[in-house]
Amino acid sequence: MRTGAPAARLDWEAIGRELDERGHAITPRLLAPDECRAVARMWGDADRFRSHIDMARHRFGLGEYRYFAEPLPPVVARLRTWAYARLAPTANRWTAALGRDERFPETLPAFTAFCAARGQRRPTPLLLRYLPGGYNCLHQDVYGAVAFPLQLTLLLSRPDVDFTGGEFLLVEQRPRSQSRGRVVPLEQGQAVIFPNRYRPEAGTRGSYRVTVRHGVSELRSGERFALGVIFHDAE
Repeated sequence: MRTGAPAARLDWEAIGRELDERGHAITPRLLAPDECRAVARMWGDADRFRSHIDMARHRFGLGEYRYFAEPLPPVVARLRTWAYARLAPTANRWTAALGRDERFPETLPAFTAFCAARGQRRPTPLLLRYLPGGYNCLHQDVYGAVAFPLQLTLLLSRPDVDFTGGEFLLVEQRPRSQSRGRVVPLEQGQAVIFPNRYRPEAGTRGSYRVTVRHGVSELRSGERFALGVIFHDAE
């Protein structure tokens, strides 16, 4: 994230409204193409990561992901810190709407300290890689009792150039209703902000809880890299 980049000019009030109304929001480009390529190239530097997950081994899908180690790469750390502070008001509004007492601090350092005090100390930002045939099953990113209600995924590769297929998916389960699925189209450098587990939906008798899972459809060709930014740390 460079000073003066489109990220600095985001309309966070509009993003908050989009999250409230649709349950997700797509940002303008947050990273420039060269920044996206630089983050994707980190895949080859094993020392940057604390663990490597083969999705097929755990029946999570077909692909791989790696959790960054501390210290996070500066571009990842800046994005995580910057986005958290702007999403905390929506997170607190959502928890209040769902009748929960927890409130999230204004800054990421205060929140990660809160996580650490409850045994969640391992960083969760991750780099994901898919090859042809790869996919990610619908899931939620829960790493302990503490969970921030929002997270984001940023696409590092170019759709229809670097890869085809591999669409980002969101599926919502509403009480007494069938699930609703959405395909979320992204361009290189764009991010989708979405619920970590639940979101409130306004009903006739107040808000009710909608359960949300996310995944990635099958990659038809090429290679797809994405950056996942989760704000709570892991046990």
